[in-house]
Amino acid sequence: MAATMLVSPARGQVRNSAASPIALRAVLPESLTVKLSGNAVNFNLVAGSTNNAGSTSITATTTWVLSRRIPLVALYAFFGSASAALTDGAGDKIPSADFEISDNGGALTALTRTTPFGGANAGLRLSLTPILGKRNGSRTDLMQFNINLGPLPTLPAGAYTGTLTIQAQAF
Repeated sequence: MAATMLVSPARGQVRNSAASPIALRAVLPESLTVKLSGNAVNFNLVAGSTNNAGSTSITATTTWVLSRRIPLVALYAFFGSASAALTDGAGDKIPSADFEISDNGGALTALTRTTPFGGANAGLRLSLTPILGKRNGSRTDLMQFNINLGPLPTLPAGAYTGTLTIQAQAF
């Protein structure tokens, strides 16, 4: 039987292919989102009463992934109109000045400020969060609602509807 002998190539005979580069690109886009725990609040109104609490509270969770150039995140609540936050469709209105929000257990505050969104004098800044180097983060705001009918003692009975919008801004 014949023996087979393996011969290794001489050191000078190693061959390499040409290098083939692969360009890599990974993008993590900036994002700013608001998630609400619910989207409806009901009120059982009492004529002339200053205390007409909403049926439930709503939690807003604001989440961000931002660049290092953005130092603040703010959360706003607003209506499209200061004069008609809620209306019965027959011309009777509850203005934003009589709609109040308590944020995280703070005092009830009427929506009477001009914000970057919504109608003039129809909003409220709920929170302002410094990023402080934390470019990725989140914040939770617990909102409780009240309609103050003290200034509207002659508001007629009816079903009043409106839309409150919650929106965040990074700046």
